[in-house]
Amino acid sequence: MGSLSGTVALVTGASSGIGEAAALSLASRGAAVALAARRADRLAALAERIRADGGTALVVEADVTEQSAAVAAVHQTVNELGRLDTLVNNAGVMLLGPVVDAPVEEWQRMVSVNVMGLMYCAHAALPHLLAAAADGPRQVADMVNVSSVAGRVARNGSGVYNATKHAVGAFSEALRQEVTGRFVRVSLVEPGAVATELAGHNRPEILEGINQRFADMQRLEAEDIADTITYIVTRPRHVAVNELLVRPTQQQA
Repeated sequence: MGSLSGTVALVTGASSGIGEAAALSLASRGAAVALAARRADRLAALAERIRADGGTALVVEADVTEQSAAVAAVHQTVNELGRLDTLVNNAGVMLLGPVVDAPVEEWQRMVSVNVMGLMYCAHAALPHLLAAAADGPRQVADMVNVSSVAGRVARNGSGVYNATKHAVGAFSEALRQEVTGRFVRVSLVEPGAVATELAGHNRPEILEGINQRFADMQRLEAEDIADTITYIVTRPRHVAVNELLVRPTQQQA
């Protein structure tokens, strides 16, 4: 895959899972990486790993559900690393369960992170991505929005999570059409079941059901999705990968 030397990437949700793996992968290709999340201690440890391998990493403590924090994260990235060529919109939360008698605060949290947080980061990053596409070393810029198979297939028990991920898909496609002529590529990555912390925030009874559903399945690893993201952003300027759905081989839906 192509080199990302001379470019800068901002990865949200970088403190664990797909975000952490994506940051490591992009750094290994030569990108300077800004690591954004709320857990600064984990970001600091990840930054040290990247620097120990000869890379450049910036810790950006941010809660992207606050528009001001999303704007500040982009500004800190550009001010300290000099530019922004790639945004990986990975921050997200998955809180499953029936709609009937659901804790509505779980819905509010998912909409705040999965939809508004992603949109805030996209909005703040776009001027810099457009500038990078116009005069950057690769003459192209990338926004990768991490969705889910839940953005394709609605299932009983995940209605609001489905709704947030369908929203990410619609937003991504509309934005893609808006900026693709200016060589900003907007890509949607839709993972199936991945062995990360994502499910761990569910209520105990919901988590038990999730674990039973995937008990006999070899789930994807975060590195599998990081490979996908890296593949997308290292394509030649004339190649745009608009959407990739990645499931474990054994996952049926």
